[in-house]
Amino acid sequence: MDNNTPASGAFKGGLGSLFGGGTPEYSNTELAGVPLTGMSPLSPYLNVDPRFLVQDTDEFILPTGANKTRGRFELAFFTIGGCCITGAAFGTLNGLRMGLTETRDMPWSKPRNVQILNMVTRQGASWANTLGSVALLYSVFGVAIEKARGAEDDLNTVAAGTLTGMLFKSTSGLRGAARGGLVGLAMSGLYALYSNWDHLKGTSPSRY
Repeated sequence: MDNNTPASGAFKGGLGSLFGGGTPEYSNTELAGVPLTGMSPLSPYLNVDPRFLVQDTDEFILPTGANKTRGRFELAFFTIGGCCITGAAFGTLNGLRMGLTETRDMPWSKPRNVQILNMVTRQGASWANTLGSVALLYSVFGVAIEKARGAEDDLNTVAAGTLTGMLFKSTSGLRGAARGGLVGLAMSGLYALYSNWDHLKGTSPSRY
């Protein structure tokens, strides 16, 4: 059945006028000349100027006064979770290595498998707890310093890292706390340097 008969055209025109006016019909020759880029004229498919669909600004809406970068409180959840997962993965590999080393003289049997599994579980939980605690302390210090100073810069990062190292090693005495503070200062300083590497090179940094 041919859909291009005059009767079908009249039927389409009648339906078009019934729902608010008929839309112009285009032949294949006319549609073949429609540009795919630029689209300066009106689109033959929609009665909308395609120039109004171009987004020159950011495609997300921020609350009034909000920054385009995530704050320390938002990043705290990612930091703590990431450190826990990283510690668990590292501890699992370390426990597997230790279990295979300690049971290398034993034949492959159920007692050996149980011993390796216990070592993997113990090491994974220990490393996850350690790195998660460090990340929690760092996030708490970072948020507290940011709220106290009312500013967000690399000084907060260095101060939070130093205080985290000192508090984490405070059970080892003053000398241990001092060593922990130096380690935290060095690691936070390296992170601050890495974060500002693009700025130091003269290019615009991309922060999310």
